[in-house]
Amino acid sequence: MTKNVITIDKNKSIFDACNSYKKHKVGCLIVTNDDKCVGILTERDIIERTICERVDYEKVSVEDIMTKDLFSIHPLESLEHAIQIMSDRKIKKLPVMNDKGIVGIITVTDISKARPDISKRFIESWVRPVWR
Repeated sequence: MTKNVITIDKNKSIFDACNSYKKHKVGCLIVTNDDKCVGILTERDIIERTICERVDYEKVSVEDIMTKDLFSIHPLESLEHAIQIMSDRKIKKLPVMNDKGIVGIITVTDISKARPDISKRFIESWVRPVWR
């Protein structure tokens, strides 16, 4: 997992979020409210819910477009369990949380770097060829 998780307050603008992406070079931001995780903001959220909808990114808040259904895993769970959650939910980023809050995030990229053997099975179970 990646331990350095970048967060953003739910009341910040999409413009602020984009600047955070630029500064930290990350693929998602964990959205917080009073230091509690309340959602996740991915690049796809920004593209589909801001750019494609032609909304004013300086006026729209992160909360307005974030993904609210936040799936997570406990740090003591197995990598296989994380992969199963990601595969079942069709997600590429999975926050790692304990009772005190977020401690990291595991991504498809993390899995492919750490365990290429598992990553191949994961991708095969998730992506179905269209030429069948």
